Amino acid sequence: MRNSHNITITESDTFAADDETTWSLPGAVVGFIAWLLALGFPCLMYGPNTLFFFIYTWPFFLALLPVAIVAGIALHSLMQGRLLLSVTFTLLVVGSMFGALFLWLLG
Repeated sequence: MRNSHNITITESDTFAADDETTWSLPGAVVGFIAWLLALGFPCLMYGPNTLFFFIYTWPFFLALLPVAIVAGIALHSLMQGRLLLSVTFTLLVVGSMFGALFLWLLG
């Protein structure tokens, strides 16, 4: 014989649905696209010789990939899911991170 009892759930015990969900997938996609754009910008600015610079410094720029994705998710959540604002601020933040790293590596 069991030593347990049946659990009954009444209407007052039901869980309330959270209507204010912000999805992280659009923020992650925006962060990844901003990382790709920031990675390609030095090639457009300085030409094909930038690839020789990336041969030795690719781990630094690869380390910014998860940072860019998390920044995209965080900014998308802070902007309450407004895509245009989160895209704008994510591009600014990721671009400034890449610019600071690029200028630091150039000396």
